Amino acid sequence: MKVAIYGQYYQNSTEPIINDIFVFFNKNNVEMIIESHFLLMLNERKIVENKYKTFSSHTEIDSSFDMLISIGGDGTILRAATLVRDSGVPILGINAGRLGFLATVQKENIAEFMQFVIDKKYTISKRALLSLTCTPPNESIQEINFAMNEITVSRKDTTSMITIETYLNDEFLNSYWADGLIISTPTGSTGYSLSCGGPILTPDVKSLVITPIAPHNLTARPLVVPDETEIRLKVTGREENYLVSLDSRVTSVKNESILTLKKTPFQINMVEIPEETFLKTLRNKLLWGEDKRN
Repeated sequence: MKVAIYGQYYQNSTEPIINDIFVFFNKNNVEMIIESHFLLMLNERKIVENKYKTFSSHTEIDSSFDMLISIGGDGTILRAATLVRDSGVPILGINAGRLGFLATVQKENIAEFMQFVIDKKYTISKRALLSLTCTPPNESIQEINFAMNEITVSRKDTTSMITIETYLNDEFLNSYWADGLIISTPTGSTGYSLSCGGPILTPDVKSLVITPIAPHNLTARPLVVPDETEIRLKVTGREENYLVSLDSRVTSVKNESILTLKKTPFQINMVEIPEETFLKTLRNKLLWGEDKRN
């Protein structure tokens, strides 16, 4: 078995997780290829001393890998998705932060759940992504032009609201006068969209959510549309530029640019371990809140 390891370092919680994973995989003769910056960080802190093969680009992740292990939180998985891209390599999230919807494996259960990985006793949850094209072209979003959670437009350098003309399959929907607009996948429905009043979608729902951020037109409400819908946006405001974010990646875009959003032709495969499902995570969050775990 061959796995890629990618992660973020959290001083109080990451070290025991890494030790458990490395000990288990070495014991079971699993070949580990470590993301180069992550391995350098582990070596500097003397958490890992053995020499391992490394990768540093999405071009090195291919079908020879059985899985990518992401160590961190949900944000780490979103970055891991930019490494996996359309390779089809499944991602398993090991949670080193607060309870998340993507990094579901808790540090207390690593050995048990890694055995499920070795035995291939897991299922795959396919996650839709959104792509973005900008007219005229914007260099900063040409290399990585997709998002797993959401694509958001928002005001920049001003307290004034922006106007977002929105079209669905070339038919005019609305001109949102707001701080911004979130276009969310089902995966992202539990993130920024939810905090702005959007609905929760289960990951297998074939829909997108359009959620305004602090709209001035009080009748504007979150809207659920089929995920085959092409969404076109044109933003205007008092400033020359506004912000566009693709998950955690943010860039500046000129007013009057045309943004076209559509579902990508590929999906991200998320590993679901028995008893660590989306619905269990949802129950825990609803019952205990963000900072509690079962």
